[in-house]
Parts: sequence; structure tokens; C-alpha cells
Amino acid sequence: MKVCFPVQHFSSLESEVYGHFGSAPSFALFDTETEVVTVISNSDQHHVHGMCNPVGALGDNKVESVVVGGIGGGALTKLNMMGIRVYKATARTIEENLRLFMQNQLPQYQPGHTCSGHGGECSHGH
Repeated sequence: MKVCFPVQHFSSLESEVYGHFGSAPSFALFDTETEVVTVISNSDQHHVHGMCNPVGALGDNKVESVVVGGIGGGALTKLNMMGIRVYKATARTIEENLRLFMQNQLPQYQPGHTCSGHGGECSHGH
């Protein structure tokens, strides 16, 4: 299974999980079977609020889950429609969140518990 972690920049599993899916500069894709990390650039980083295109952002990568500090309602809906589950990062690093994810200890984002914009209304920070 591939788990996507939005990041500012990836250096190791100690990299910090980014605070918002749509504006993350890149994504670290962790394959739980091979333990290989692939890093891709967010090709949809500079979108208008509400116009995030997760398919464009993730490209052809077959991601099954996303772990992030925050996400807008439109992106959450689009990811869920693609069969991708989105979880709230409750720790700082990829490694810590990955451990919690593998232990089924991360809360799944639900509609209504998302960010309302890019102007600082999010409670998670960027």
C-alpha cells in the first residue's frame, strides 16, 4: 500500500508532515510493502482555493491513503471519490505518523472537519 505524506521537502522519514495537502510543495509516497519512499513534486501546488486537483497533484501514482495536517473539503471529497482515505497527522514526522497509521491510531478526516481556505483560517498552520 502507498501512503502519501505531504512535505515541505523530504530528507528522511524524520521529515515533517506538511500542514495542508493542496499547497504542499511535494509528496513523500511510502510503500508499506517495500518500505521504499518516492518523492514527487506537487504539480497542482498553486491552485485557487477550492480548485485543488488531487489527480493532478498525485499524478499516476497509485496512492491508497494520505496523512496530512489539514485538507480542504473539496480535496477531501475528490480523494475519497478516488477511493483514497485521508487521515489527520497527529505527530510531527513521517516516521511517527507512519507508526500511528500502521497501528490504526490516526483519525480519518470527515466532511466538516476540514480547512476553510488558504488565508490562515486553518487550525493546523502551514
